[in-house]
Amino acid sequence: QVQLVESGGGSVQAGGSLRLSCAASGYAYSSKCMGWFRQAPGKEREGVAVINTSGGVTFYADSVKGRFTISQDNAKNTVYLQMNSLKPEDTAMYYCAAALGYCSAGYWNVPLSYHYWGQGTQVTVSS
Repeated sequence: QVQLVESGGGSVQAGGSLRLSCAASGYAYSSKCMGWFRQAPGKEREGVAVINTSGGVTFYADSVKGRFTISQDNAKNTVYLQMNSLKPEDTAMYYCAAALGYCSAGYWNVPLSYHYWGQGTQVTVSS
């Protein structure tokens, strides 16, 4: 059974911080690329940040560079997203995703590149 379980979402004021966690189990923890997407109401799902689980290469959306940091704990099969200086436009459902192949510059932010998805955790940032 494949599972990606997210936690850490919530409501925060602009300028605040949250940390999301994604724990992988089953076949998902053999994934080579893991990370986060988000989807706001009426908008397409967009890539936020991903990491190669071997080697630690990361990719970020321009809108979050310098504010968000993705990291991993391989011993726990867990990926984290530290979100600082949050803005109202960061409000969305955040989804953990995992791919069997490595993250690549050309496809890291394409949802179809990912084989496993979590249920999502809501992040709401108020002004």
